Amino acid sequence: MNTVFIITLLIILAGLAFDFINGFHDTANTIATSVSTKALKPRHAIVLAAVMNFLGALTFTGVAKTITSDIVDPFKLHNGGIVILAALISAIIWNLVTWYYGIPSSSSHAIIGSIAGAAIAAAGFGILKYHGFFKIIEGLIISPILAFVIGFIIYSIFKLTLKNRNLSSTNKQFRFIQILTAALQSYSHGTNDAQKSMGIITMALIANHYITSTAIPFWVQLACAAVMGLGTSIGGWRIIKTVGGKIMKLRPVNGVAADLSSALIIFGATYVHLPVSSTHVISSSILGVGSAHRLKSVKWGTAQRIFITWVITLPISALLAGIIYSIMRLF
Repeated sequence: MNTVFIITLLIILAGLAFDFINGFHDTANTIATSVSTKALKPRHAIVLAAVMNFLGALTFTGVAKTITSDIVDPFKLHNGGIVILAALISAIIWNLVTWYYGIPSSSSHAIIGSIAGAAIAAAGFGILKYHGFFKIIEGLIISPILAFVIGFIIYSIFKLTLKNRNLSSTNKQFRFIQILTAALQSYSHGTNDAQKSMGIITMALIANHYITSTAIPFWVQLACAAVMGLGTSIGGWRIIKTVGGKIMKLRPVNGVAADLSSALIIFGATYVHLPVSSTHVISSSILGVGSAHRLKSVKWGTAQRIFITWVITLPISALLAGIIYSIMRLF
């Protein structure tokens, strides 16, 4: 076996590993609200999320094409195999560290920052496709702001229309509705997050001259969807506890509002082929709902901790990927 084939195989395995970790890392975000409100038992929620993530991942490929071609040009990537492998290792390390400490960090920020960092280490800042790269960054910044605003608006509408209803019976009814919104949110997660690994594997196949088009091969799509679903089935209790309880005390009506607002944002991003962070979107939706419910009900200390992680993820993952690339190049 030649070196290019071995590196390509390692990239595929690392890409699927990243997808698997993304599954159990981000699954917690998509089902945290339904678990914390007791709309679903944890095991049932995880199974539901696994199935819906798998179906969502099989539905679209637009975000994958953005990852493949809008950060760097895979046809011009020098030492492309090593660059992509270094990026994947960096993103995996960061995901595992934040998962271990129960911090809802962004897999999207981690992988985008890692690709940029490794590519810059290999070929300098000129390798970046700045128009596409900054479009992606804008999407990552704007999406949580929109999620906060929409979460605030949806819950405000709920408060207005339900103000004369019995609280206990309303929450009981919304507990059933939340099963549907949890499924919708998990499906939306699959339509966006699983595509990141698809895009990276396709980028590696182009860089190593196995394919000549940015179209996502079906076997890549199927493999990433299956691994995302498998990773989802493992779950992530550490992050469920943070998202589901440490931002605010959630009731079913809060959970439905948060689920709906985050699913709307993620579907919108998938429609325009932009990768967004489901972690950012879901956490921001909960913050928006909490602010509409009562500002004092939001645990702003946890929100601040999450925000800091959002800000530092991209530069740290970029630096880490650059270091890993430099070390790998020596060997």
